[in-house]
Amino acid sequence: MRLPSRPMFPLAAAAAALMVGAPAAAQSEGPQPLWELGVAAAGVNQQAYPGAEQQVRRALVLPFFIYRGEVLRADRETAGLRAVKTEHFELDIGFAGSFGGSSADIEARRGMADLGTLIEFGPRAKWLIGAGPGGGRWRMEFPVRGVFDLSDGGAHRGLSFEPELVFERRPSRQWRYAAKASAIFADRRLADTFYGVSAADATADRPAYQAESGRVSWRLSTSLAYAPARDWRVFGAVRLDSVGGAANRASPLVRQTTGASLAVGLAWTGLRSERLAGD
Repeated sequence: MRLPSRPMFPLAAAAAALMVGAPAAAQSEGPQPLWELGVAAAGVNQQAYPGAEQQVRRALVLPFFIYRGEVLRADRETAGLRAVKTEHFELDIGFAGSFGGSSADIEARRGMADLGTLIEFGPRAKWLIGAGPGGGRWRMEFPVRGVFDLSDGGAHRGLSFEPELVFERRPSRQWRYAAKASAIFADRRLADTFYGVSAADATADRPAYQAESGRVSWRLSTSLAYAPARDWRVFGAVRLDSVGGAANRASPLVRQTTGASLAVGLAWTGLRSERLAGD
């Protein structure tokens, strides 16, 4: 599972835990069904955004759908089209998303506009590095995504880039875990969405601030999934974000350097195809 969907900064963890946790755990050695349909529930306690001093808690129950086509893909990371696939390289074009958050629940943003429901769309390159310790696999991912606000008529909020190093290992058919390290970068428009303070929103303890493009945060995460039965999956993930040395560390909306997020959940696969995926 992933804690944010690729890699939004607001309240993405809950959605990601549901949309991503179940498919991640559902994978096992050998051929997989072409499609799977199920329901997942997750509880999330996460930092409101990198640099926030407050945690936000959510509990959600949502359906999930996996499709493992040669070109059309809907998996634990994104949904879209896979344009290129070789032994060591993949290129896909897809989208991901995150829920918004009310500024009334975040002390630093009190009185400011809410963080809207965001959708990311764009290409992602994967470099499949190869084998790692204990039979695990290494890969690098390079997603470049445009970000759009569904709460504001699809308004363009900027561009994000999150190079990520991933190690995944499946020690048995029941267990699977992953560890990831990444850095999140944003252009000026997207950074301003999270860290900018306009003159109208300025207060005595929240001076006006114009955000800059650059690194938003460093991110480390780990996830674990266990399948006690064929149709059931238990999953969890922990993530750490640090804005140390980030481009907008001086923003008055940044109240602490490091923050943690946690998600746990349960998934049930109700339907799956008899036809197997081609890869």
